[in-house]
Amino acid sequence: MTTVVLYTLGVLLFAVGIAASIGLHELGHLAPAKKFGVKVTQYFVGFGRTVWSVRRGETEYGFKAIPLGGYVKLVGMFPPHEGDDPTMVRKSNTGLFTQVVSDARVAEYELVEEDDRDRLFYKLSWWKKLVVMAGGPTVNLLIAFALFGGVFMLHGIAVPTRTLAVVTECVVPASEQGRGCTADDPPTPAVEAGLLPGDQIVGFNGVEVEDWDQLQVLIRANTNGDAAIEYVRDGDRRTATTNTTVNSVVDLDDRSAFVEAGFLGVSPTTRLERQGPVFVVQQMGTYTWETVKALGQLPVRLYDVGKTVLGLQERDPESPMSVVGAGRVAGEISSNQEAPGMSRLISLLMLLAGVNLFLGMFNFVPLLPLDGGHIAGALYEGVRRGWARVRGRPDPGYVDVAKLLPVAYAMALVLVVMSVMLIYADIVAPVRLG
Repeated sequence: MTTVVLYTLGVLLFAVGIAASIGLHELGHLAPAKKFGVKVTQYFVGFGRTVWSVRRGETEYGFKAIPLGGYVKLVGMFPPHEGDDPTMVRKSNTGLFTQVVSDARVAEYELVEEDDRDRLFYKLSWWKKLVVMAGGPTVNLLIAFALFGGVFMLHGIAVPTRTLAVVTECVVPASEQGRGCTADDPPTPAVEAGLLPGDQIVGFNGVEVEDWDQLQVLIRANTNGDAAIEYVRDGDRRTATTNTTVNSVVDLDDRSAFVEAGFLGVSPTTRLERQGPVFVVQQMGTYTWETVKALGQLPVRLYDVGKTVLGLQERDPESPMSVVGAGRVAGEISSNQEAPGMSRLISLLMLLAGVNLFLGMFNFVPLLPLDGGHIAGALYEGVRRGWARVRGRPDPGYVDVAKLLPVAYAMALVLVVMSVMLIYADIVAPVRLG
């Protein structure tokens, strides 16, 4: 019963965190839009049927039934029909989707009153459009930075020490970690050397060991050579001799890969160390770059998830998840009673930080209907107008992003299909904690 309660609590806390992140994301659009005088008619967290709302001035604030996103209704996102403002709008292209674009403009201007003509979004200068549209994903990045920074600087991170926590009994390839020893598995060099948990390694082949990272490098470089190990046990400095062996171990530069290297068979204890702002910035840079790479690999990873859904392969633990899958992970973290309560709370905060980092970077992808599509349009407008000024040409006017609506609808369909597939995969073949 306790496990069920803790699991439910973890899911609820994660859901509240996601809802707050969505609300702050939309606030990142709302605040600068109102600051720049744009008419904003709606601010909602969620989609679908309205659960609760209240009107303050010209803006309706509220929550909707499906908490998988949110939106802010900025009036005048698209320039009007050519005849409404012939001096500022370029001629429309003809083609299959002309009517789609036209209908979208009509719907857009149903909310425009006579006094709103100077409060339309498309009339903002390009840099103001950039601020409004970049505000949402930037807030997600700031949330991620605050959560990661809070964990690293206030709580600290687990840093490996020279003191041994585990002495592995037999040589098992890293890819088979978790299985027990068999009669065919030889004892590890650490067992043959007589090392025990609690021993503190201070030297390796005549080299004074300062930290665990240095010891790892020394062991891996030793392949199957002689190894003289100096260690401290019960206050006494001792020496043991053995031969390291070559084994499959996790690549230090790519944790998902394996390499052949020297192997001793020991694991370290850890201690919490608080980090400084420089470490936080470095880690955020690393996490951001890893997120960019993950976005680039997203089509391939989604293809693999599709094969999982069809029963053709097992779910890759590194595969993308929907918010449902992340919620399940939150529940598993919260209900893991073997871990201390603080450790579970920190893991939940790290999970929420990672989700915000991904959402922020994903929304910067320069395609409509994502924020990045509008950002790209604003940047293009700024470059085009600036180039015209440099060349002494007439102002080319506003960029008409409405022409990209067919692309936006196609992208929206892709996002819906992706979301449905990931949610289904997270139900039938969920990613679980190791």
